[in-house]
Amino acid sequence: MTQISAAPEGQPEPVTQIDCARAGIVTPAMRAVAKKEGRDPEFVREGVAAGRIAIPANVHHESLSPEGVGGGLSTKVNVNLGISGDLADEAEEWKKVDVALELGAHAIMDLSNSGKTRAFRTRLIEKSPAMIGTVPMYDAIGYLEKALVDITAEDFLDVVRAHAEDGVDFVTIHAGMNRRTIESFRETGRLTNIVSRGGSLLFAWMEATGNENPFYEFYDDVLAILHEHDVTISIGDAMRPGSTYDASDAGQIAELIEIGKLTRRAWDAGVQVMVEGPGHMALDEIAANMKLEKRLCHDAPFYVLGPLVTDIAPGYDHITAAIGGAIAASSGADFLCYVTPAEHLRLPDADDVREGLVATLIAAHAADIAKGVPGARDRDNRMSDARRRVDWEGMFAEALDPVKARRYFDSAPPSNDGTCTMCGKMCAMRTVNRIMDGLTVDLNLQ
Repeated sequence: MTQISAAPEGQPEPVTQIDCARAGIVTPAMRAVAKKEGRDPEFVREGVAAGRIAIPANVHHESLSPEGVGGGLSTKVNVNLGISGDLADEAEEWKKVDVALELGAHAIMDLSNSGKTRAFRTRLIEKSPAMIGTVPMYDAIGYLEKALVDITAEDFLDVVRAHAEDGVDFVTIHAGMNRRTIESFRETGRLTNIVSRGGSLLFAWMEATGNENPFYEFYDDVLAILHEHDVTISIGDAMRPGSTYDASDAGQIAELIEIGKLTRRAWDAGVQVMVEGPGHMALDEIAANMKLEKRLCHDAPFYVLGPLVTDIAPGYDHITAAIGGAIAASSGADFLCYVTPAEHLRLPDADDVREGLVATLIAAHAADIAKGVPGARDRDNRMSDARRRVDWEGMFAEALDPVKARRYFDSAPPSNDGTCTMCGKMCAMRTVNRIMDGLTVDLNLQ
């Protein structure tokens, strides 16, 4: 847990990271983030105080290794997993957790939506040094054992409270989809309508009951729960585009305007904020959307799904998302949610998780190089040096996925040391190394 100094007499005790930052306190979590990022702790504290940086760190998450998300820091990557009603295989979900932690995911979102999910969630929080996120809306029906239309606003708050008490570091709350947002959506229309699962459930509840979005109407109550446990609110984009056709439309932008207002209200309540974004989006729209979010949401950290830059690559959407993610992060996004090859097709398995996570880690790292994040090039330089020396173990050590790299190399071992089967004795590295060492270059290929 984060230890903080006592507040001056007459002032409330600081509870959250943003409370502490505004009080001039550098918490252990801030110091841990600064060390990881190669930044001065005061740089991190100032960023948290201003809302540019969030450190999702629930006071109950004992195993957490804190991460910072936001301006001037490396791009973080999230993995989605969780038990599905159609394919409930808890053992497979734990395999996915192991892959995520092995490859260095910074966050894991438990999107379980079947039955009583608390046991899986609490065990995940106990095990994981990565940040844990959830979408309480997904859990509401199973947790409450009620039909959607019978759930009350207080019921929804009870689910948020349970997740906060369990130790979840950030929760997606679709608070920006209010009556004004829906009016824009209805007036302008869409090709793919509402594709957010949480957003669609809220839309259905609002339409069935005639009520306002409970997370918007009772937003202050949500914030009070989150503040008590230092849970970061990730303001969900219920109106994110589910196709490139719908990108940057009235529904998306209307919701983003509302989210900007909600961001300030959360900060005023001492709650850290991340803002969630698209979605599907053509290449030429991505940079402008990143800048628009930063402008409308006051430089709050931006968390994006992809964006997927084309709609016609099922089976390869980890690639379409990585292309968009690299552009998004290099243009200002701070946090990338991975997409797997199974996107739009089925629940991903552990192999899909590996492929999707590595693709997203590549996108994040490529963006960090472009943004000039301190130390971002160091690993690439070590890899390049190992390649010059044809040091295979050194190369595997620097690889994002050393397991796959080693498997490829071992599947076709070279006949000569200092080469691989791509070039053999004609390897440029081998040739120049031998010349530089004063040796003879033997190109006899027999």
